[in-house]
Amino acid sequence: MKVDMKIDVHHLTRVEGHGNIHVVVKDGNLVESKWEVVETPRFFEVMLKGMSYEMAHLLTARICGICSIGHALASLRATERAMGIEIPETAKKLRLLAKHGETLQSHLLHLFFLAAPDFFNVGSVIPLVHSHRPAVEIGLRLKKLANEMCDILAGRTTHPVSLCVGGISKAPTKKELQKLRDAISERITDLEQTVELFKTLKMPYFVRATEFVSLKGEEDYPWIGGELISTDGVLKAEDEYLSMTNEYIVDFSTSKFTKLSRTSFAVGPLARINNNYKFLKAKDVAQEFDLKSINHNPFMNNIARLVECVHVVLESRELLDELLDEDLSNICAQYDVKEGEGVGAVEVPRGILYHHYQINEKGFIEKANCIIPTTQNHANIHYDLPNLVQQAVLMGETDTEVTKLCEMLVRSYDPCISCSVH
Repeated sequence: MKVDMKIDVHHLTRVEGHGNIHVVVKDGNLVESKWEVVETPRFFEVMLKGMSYEMAHLLTARICGICSIGHALASLRATERAMGIEIPETAKKLRLLAKHGETLQSHLLHLFFLAAPDFFNVGSVIPLVHSHRPAVEIGLRLKKLANEMCDILAGRTTHPVSLCVGGISKAPTKKELQKLRDAISERITDLEQTVELFKTLKMPYFVRATEFVSLKGEEDYPWIGGELISTDGVLKAEDEYLSMTNEYIVDFSTSKFTKLSRTSFAVGPLARINNNYKFLKAKDVAQEFDLKSINHNPFMNNIARLVECVHVVLESRELLDELLDEDLSNICAQYDVKEGEGVGAVEVPRGILYHHYQINEKGFIEKANCIIPTTQNHANIHYDLPNLVQQAVLMGETDTEVTKLCEMLVRSYDPCISCSVH
């Protein structure tokens, strides 16, 4: 097969941070394939050393402007487990609702503004304002709802201020919760129309057998804390996250790679659904897209995000109904500062996030570690690419078509590259 290709994407657009795709094909044979992370390293763990436990979640929320609530929650959970603090049930519900707001923010941003342009063969969302204006307006209305959830439950749209050690510093009023409940009900039609829109879009078909890692649901779809599970049968406690991630260094990436039972694994919405399908409140939507456990097509991460949007909206309505009938005064636990070590695992939009702190008797952090979801996905992206290119070459795809497929593959993971370089 006389096919020669040289693909150099520098830097990939519509992702957070800087990453390059490099592929060389000669005479129909793959010679080279790389997913290069070239983002400048960041040193948040070192910044945490010597910091008071009360400030850690405020700093780590700044690791990511998209997942700031998730980072704050992972930080708080690590601190609270280190000190043996049990937060009130009402605070748990309010925190989960804030988490759902962030999940919607991120998933909707990706679906409408980062992924959709690929399916309409345009370079950004800007042309869609003219060619598919109703769809863009749906995306904006749903994104506005997600922002309102974070404003009401976390104190502002990004970088939360109402989450604190022990629970919540300030609860929303019943009037605010009712307003949010009404707003969610008003946006259900928009969500249904989003499902119909994505049913018209064809996801590329590509399969590479992959191990998927997530939190393990016990009674509900998991978001905050619990055991760790993989589709290859690995089951570990939250504190054993290091043996679940197994970070290592490669010479072409400023981010570490990870592995478990295979050369790589994946985290994120598809991983969560693959491991916890039975707990989904949106199984009917998943079935409309033939999304079943276990699905090995990374492009289906896009559909998994949509399914999770429906799930969190349905669960948010249930949580709001419960909170509207509850006393909102017990929202923060009393505690004593003590020495300890704790791990917090939280499912943020791109996958499972870990924070690990060692705190001394005065409440200062002596050691910290953070492992980011995109760090865990880099190796899987890297090993997906050559398989995808080989499949595309065999199918007779052109250089332009192969380049687009490679870009879409990386975007399907919605990488947060700046966060991954520690």
